[in-house]
Amino acid sequence: MKSKAIKSILGAALLIAGVFAVQSPTEAQSLQSTFIPVGARTLVPYGWMEFCNRYQGECAADATHAEDIKLTPTNLRRISQVNRWVNANVEARADQEQWGVVDRWDYPTNGKGDCEDYVLLKRRLLIDEGFPQQALLVTVVKDERGDGHAVLTVKTNQGELILDNLRDGVKPWTQSPYKFVKRQSQSDPNLWVSIGESAGNTQVVSR
Repeated sequence: MKSKAIKSILGAALLIAGVFAVQSPTEAQSLQSTFIPVGARTLVPYGWMEFCNRYQGECAADATHAEDIKLTPTNLRRISQVNRWVNANVEARADQEQWGVVDRWDYPTNGKGDCEDYVLLKRRLLIDEGFPQQALLVTVVKDERGDGHAVLTVKTNQGELILDNLRDGVKPWTQSPYKFVKRQSQSDPNLWVSIGESAGNTQVVSR
């Protein structure tokens, strides 16, 4: 995505952000979670690889140290604002309908996209807000029907939170109804690690 387009979307998001409620310290504390147990390196989703071929500057990254976000009321408010704004301003549209392909990861610059497009935009807006990339991890899950789905994991010092295009509330990962499959490594966004017993087969995400 061109930087001008990113800044335009971010500016709109920040203007809208003020309408959302401010989380209190008690609410921030209630979101304390646990950390997702991750395993060995696994297959990188095809959609991420294709996205990186088209937006090389967005994926260029050297190996780095893990960094978590401090879960404060202010940070939670900013994360929640981005999550709600993107959910409200992107229209759900399947890749097959929009692009004529089963799976394509992209920024929803036309205001339409599916689950991974929401995730990519939230990740970019939060990075532009100053949050560390290493704590914003694209994550592949299986939904209640067993279909592939993508969410954004936000790794904080109090545990891991999930941003989902199907739900406006930011929740601990333990309150998610999904089976977690794999996600980006904190040390390198182009390396992916397994979650749970198996991870290699979910290459397509659609919601």
